[in-house]
Amino acid sequence: MCRSIKPLFNFDPPVTEEEIRAASLQFVRKISGFHKPSKANEDAFAGAVDEISAIATQLLSALETTAPPKNREEEAAKAQARARERFA
Repeated sequence: MCRSIKPLFNFDPPVTEEEIRAASLQFVRKISGFHKPSKANEDAFAGAVDEISAIATQLLSALETTAPPKNREEEAAKAQARARERFA
């Protein structure tokens, strides 16, 4: 999985549309192999990002959990610690 795509469910504050769109863009870039599509592929690329964003939003709103929301700062600190350990 693309390392720049982060979990978006069960955070406080909740995920934003921009975060969902960014994750969708990274997903489409990963599976298409294009960082920036050619003019011929722009419409298909943008359409895929839009559709995946809509589906991701639908998924996130449908998911349920009894776990307390995760704190963004704490999760970021944990990720940084893992990265330091991995790349040290």
